[in-house]
Amino acid sequence: DRFWRDQASARADPFGPAIPQVPLGALTTNECVYDELGLAEDFWRFDHDDAWRYEISRAYNDRAERIVGRRLLAERPEDEPWRRAAPVGGLHDLFGARQEWRSGSWWLHEVATDPASLASLLDRVERTDVRTAILPKDWEAGKRRMKNEGIPFPLYRHQRGPVTFATSIYGAENLIFLLMEEPDLAARLRDAILKGILDIARVLDEEAGFSPADAPRGFSFADDNCALLNPKLYETFGAPVLKAVFDRYSPGPGDRRYQHSDSAMGHHLPALGRLGLTEVNFGPTVAAADIRRHLPRAVIDGQLAPFTYSRNDEEGIVLEFLRDFEQTRASRGLVFATAGSVNNGTRLTSMRLAMAAIQRFGRY
Repeated sequence: DRFWRDQASARADPFGPAIPQVPLGALTTNECVYDELGLAEDFWRFDHDDAWRYEISRAYNDRAERIVGRRLLAERPEDEPWRRAAPVGGLHDLFGARQEWRSGSWWLHEVATDPASLASLLDRVERTDVRTAILPKDWEAGKRRMKNEGIPFPLYRHQRGPVTFATSIYGAENLIFLLMEEPDLAARLRDAILKGILDIARVLDEEAGFSPADAPRGFSFADDNCALLNPKLYETFGAPVLKAVFDRYSPGPGDRRYQHSDSAMGHHLPALGRLGLTEVNFGPTVAAADIRRHLPRAVIDGQLAPFTYSRNDEEGIVLEFLRDFEQTRASRGLVFATAGSVNNGTRLTSMRLAMAAIQRFGRY
């Protein structure tokens, strides 16, 4: 009970001068139900079989309440109103990229393989009407239903980062060669990605009834593949997209500017520092001290290695917490979380151990 009371105040402001302890971000997720309950992984069924999802979640929560003192997963449709929102398209639809469910997650297929096919693709994208590309034919009926049922309208404030998106639709090696050998075409791809993001966000804001002046602030990116580029190429291709989107949706010092990149992307810390990120989740090889040096006001969600957690390495969990706390103790702003996902295999007892490590060794 004391942990959760202290957690509430610490999580509200990880930089707070009066917070009692480091907040915990490594709460187990619905991916963790299988090992905990002795079930075979079935991510598709968990997402699509409502009755089964809530049955499993209640069983998991019964264990969680005993072990960590909280029920962690949604147990009824009212807890997840976003699942009943009318579906809308995204940036991949604008580019005509097909998504496929494979190996427990969605994969985006390439839509161009060489400069000629990429140029042709961009010709099509630049002529495409964004509203037509992302809104379903029965959108007006969906809007009425959401309004009548009090379901929040789907806004667009998160995107697969520009490098990861480009490597998904064009190929990793292809993008690197493009940046080095065809800089004008690469710039055209970058600008099409940026324009697509801003146009989609504007259209969905308008459908939800927001004007540019009162639209919700904040934007986040997930860009694991930014690690593939050297700093010069990243500042040419990736950083300008983030800057323009943040200038539009996160112009104020308190607005959320977030990037997740659970990869060895420490060489981009100077560029990301200049972008003024306010919250980050980087790979486990990136030291908290290095992040803090370049991003003095960013909340650090990390730097617990996901496999340390999912393998329930008790000594490693505590040692990695002690390391990160020592590196950020003077500045605060650490949320003890995984540098990436919380994966199946992570047990509730490991989460309780993280709570205990914070309570015993992570008090300010």
